[in-house]
Order: sequence, then structure tokens, then C-alpha cells
Amino acid sequence: MEVEKINAEVIAVFPNKVKIKVDKLEDFRIADESLRVGSYLKIYGNDNAVLMAIIENFSIDVTEKDGVATRTHLIEASPLGIIKNGVFTRGGDDLTIPPKKVEPATEEEIKKIYTESVKENEQFTFASLSSNHNVRIPVNGNKFFNKHIAVVGSTGSGKSHTLSTVIQTAVNSKNGDFALNNSHVVIFDIHSEYKSAFPNANFIDIKNLVLPYWMLNSDELEELFLDTEANDHNQRNVFKEAIVNNRRLKFVGSAKEKEKLHYDSPLYFDLKEVTQYVENRNNEKKDKTNNIPWIDSKGDEFNFSEDTIPRLFTEKLTSKGTSASGSLNGKLINFLNRLENKINDNRYDFLLGDKSAKITFEETLQQLLGYQSNKESNVTVIDLSGVPFEVLSITVSLISRILFEYGYFYKRLRSENNPNEKINNDIPLLLVYEEAHKYVPTSNLVKYRASKNSIERIAKEGRKYGVTLLLASQRPSEISETIFSQCNNFIAMRLTNPIDQGYVKKLLPDSLGSLIEKMPSLKQGEALLIGEAVILPSIIQIDRCKKEPSSNDIPYWELWKDEWKEMDIDKIKKEWYK
Repeated sequence: MEVEKINAEVIAVFPNKVKIKVDKLEDFRIADESLRVGSYLKIYGNDNAVLMAIIENFSIDVTEKDGVATRTHLIEASPLGIIKNGVFTRGGDDLTIPPKKVEPATEEEIKKIYTESVKENEQFTFASLSSNHNVRIPVNGNKFFNKHIAVVGSTGSGKSHTLSTVIQTAVNSKNGDFALNNSHVVIFDIHSEYKSAFPNANFIDIKNLVLPYWMLNSDELEELFLDTEANDHNQRNVFKEAIVNNRRLKFVGSAKEKEKLHYDSPLYFDLKEVTQYVENRNNEKKDKTNNIPWIDSKGDEFNFSEDTIPRLFTEKLTSKGTSASGSLNGKLINFLNRLENKINDNRYDFLLGDKSAKITFEETLQQLLGYQSNKESNVTVIDLSGVPFEVLSITVSLISRILFEYGYFYKRLRSENNPNEKINNDIPLLLVYEEAHKYVPTSNLVKYRASKNSIERIAKEGRKYGVTLLLASQRPSEISETIFSQCNNFIAMRLTNPIDQGYVKKLLPDSLGSLIEKMPSLKQGEALLIGEAVILPSIIQIDRCKKEPSSNDIPYWELWKDEWKEMDIDKIKKEWYK
């Protein structure tokens, strides 16, 4: 009886690796397709189970016998999962030892693993297998978008194009014949890149952005107007007192409802009146009876009391007291200067100007969610490049918090109207933070506190209310670990910084083996895709986006070789001084 000659066999099995000996590598292939690192193998067991593995490396073992050298090729492969009864499952613990046979996997078998892992109606596809572009890689669209996503990669790795591809694919997917699908994406665009990628988007920049200062919470208000490092209790107490009292003055409702108003109530207050109140309190003095007497513009005199507080908001008063001892006289001057400087600085008009005082809650939400009349849009691009750095954190915090609370209250409304409703938000929202390390860094500096608090809350609670995050960064090691660790799906592109590589590796499963080691050598547009949304970790090639973001490198050398170009410095000055 002739013994079957085995060209390839498993010679060692480890918890996360399989070693295979191949006698003739030239015969160990399918058709004319050569094997390489990243190719897929089938390893047959004795119980009709097939282990799928991906090649990590090749080596050659040379032995000599009777003066004749024999070469044997050794392959190390990382187990991906088991195919049993036609179903693929992750892991390789069920394979019986010793395995029977090893063969390269066919293209159709690889395709089957990916396509059969996700129901057709849940498939969301934006990439192909890097080692074989004929193999498309669908992810589970529900699991991809209802869990937080991280896209990391060094400059030039294709991060912005990847974001554009993912979002363009999402907004163009439809289950019927209609103009707009129900996708809702808000992009925080810090470098003014995404207007060209989404020309039909609801585009908001410093010229048309209007945010209501009266919706800032107590932490954001104090960060904006107080010298928080000084820890001045007088400033904080007077500011809180002024805002609460002014809200009560402006509130139209019952006395009982008015009493319930507090520092964080999202209700209108007049910032100019608050400034007048602070100015009056800074000038106050006491008389001999410890009262604080005032003289109004008509020369009439009255004492400071709860009943006369409204007059401190609307009138410029003169103190008739003689003693500054025990009063606030002069103690609020720094605070008053900060208030006046911020209000009078036209760079802050989008947040503190007249339009900010007049914009309603409804108009704010319509602006941010793309629900403006006759201009509905799936994508809202918020260009933050013109926002002064000093208020960038507060701006991002306010927008993020409004959008999170939209999800919270919309869910509550649906639950009250239909207690048996399983889908608690049928208008779910994706928030995309480009250069996320600028909003939510590991730093504990006060200037980042507002945005960190808001985005960390979304990271921990947002999924329950239909608000998820997509964080994109070239420096993942600088992102708050509280937020980054909440991500369930990762698109890891080329990372060259060892600290960033180590940080990402720490968050990814140990079972990935050498796939993680490929991050520094990935080509532009290539990425390691991993997470609950994909059946197995894969090196993918992201599809080219249809319309590109304006993030291409400037061709220095070509431009430098052109003829000298004139510069209109006067126009630059006018734009600078706006």
C-alpha cells in the first residue's frame, strides 16, 4: 500500500501559534497565487473542523545528510478561528491534535468567512482585504456604529480619507428610494478639512456659528469668566448669585417654579445685566449701621436687600456708604475686568454676542442637528479652526453636552409615550472628533476640563441614549484613557511613534500576534480593523473616498520651483483683524 506523501504538516502547536513544515514551497499554493505573509491557511482536524490561520512569517531550515543538503520551509501562522458545520467561530481551542492536513485557503473560502459572518441587511462595507482586494470586508453596521469607534494613525497614513469614506458610505446607504436616509453625523473639524468632502453638509464655522452662552453650565461659566487658579470665593459666590437671580427675574412662571431655578438651569440670563450687578457690588460700601446704602441716578436712596436686588442689574448705582470693611468693595475688580474684556472681544461674538442672547433652544438644536428649514442634511460639519483656542474646550463641551442631552431627553420622551418601545432613540447620532487629543487629552489642565467632562460622559453613557463617538487622532497616547478604553471598534493605521504603538497595543487583545507588529509598516490607506463589528481582525485597504477632504500635503518642492508669487498683505491683515 502506497503511503500518501505529505507536503505540509503541523509540527508544533502553541496557544497562539501553529508551526508548519513545508517540503516544497513551490507546490504549496493555489493556482499561480504565491503565498506571503498575511495569506490564509486551512488546517484540517480529525472531527470535520477546519482551523483558519494567517501566516505570520517564513523561515528556511537546512539539513545535511550524506553530503546532500535538504531545505525545509517553516511557516508560523496565527490561528483565527474554526469552521465547523459550515459556521465560522473565533478561537482555535476546538482543533483536535494532531491535525490531518494543511492547505492554502482559496479566495472563495476567505470571502465566505467574511460575508457569512454578517447578515446581509446588517453589512456595512468600506474596505477590502489588503492581501487580496477581491475579498470585501463587511462589518456589522449595527455593532460598528452603536459602539464607540477609534481611528488612529500618524500624519499621512490616510486618517482623514478613512473618516470621509466611512461617513460618505453611511450617508449614501438606503433601504428605499428617498433623498436623505436617517443618518445623523456631527463632525468637529479642527483644521477645516471636511467641507470639500461633504459639499452638501450643514456647514457651520465661526461666521455663522451661534451658541447660547446661557446654556453653559456652572463649570463652563466659571472656566470662561473666573480666574479659577486664584480660587476666589467672593468672585464665585457673586457670579452664582447674579446668574441665579437674573434667571429668576427673566423667568415667566409660577413662584414655586421660580424658586426651583438653580445655577445650571438651561434658562436665559442677561450677561450685560450680570456685569452691571458685579460692577455695583464691587463699588458697595457699608454705613455705620452695617447696611449697604445706594443712590440711584435720580438721587433717591435705598438699602441693599432681597427686594432691591433687581435694581442692581438694571441701574448704575452710587454707593453712599463710608466703609469698605466687611463689604465687597474693590474685591471684584479682576473679575469685572475679565467679564468686560470677554464681552467686548469680538472674537467671542459667536458665544457672547447679541445673537447668542437671542437664539432659542429650538434654533440651537436645529442648527447642530441639520434640521434647518428646507436645508436638512445628514452631516453637520462644525469648522472650529476660527474658534479662539482659549474657548475651544468650552465650545466643544457646550455642543457635545447639548447633543448628549438631546439623546437623553429624546429617549425619555419616547419611553413616556410608549413604555414598550425597544428602540429608545430612532434618530441616533454619531459625533466625530477629529484630532481628539486636542479636546480630551490626558492632561489635567483646567483649560481642558470642560470638554473632557462632556466627552467622557458621552463615552460612558452615550450609547444608552443613541449618541456614539468616533475619535480620530494621530497621538492616541495623549487621549484620555477613560474615553479611549470605551471604544469597541478600532481602525489602526500606520503608527510610527513607539509610545503611541505601545498605547494602542495595550488596549487591543493579546491574541492578535504579529498583526499588531505591522502597524509601523502599513501603507497609506491600510489599517488593522478589529472590534465587535468584524468577525476577525484583518489588515484592510480602505476604499478611496468619493470626494476628498482638503488634507493633502502641500507640494512644497513643486511650488518652490514656480515663479515668485505676489502676496496681498493688506487683505491678510483685514482677515486677521476681523
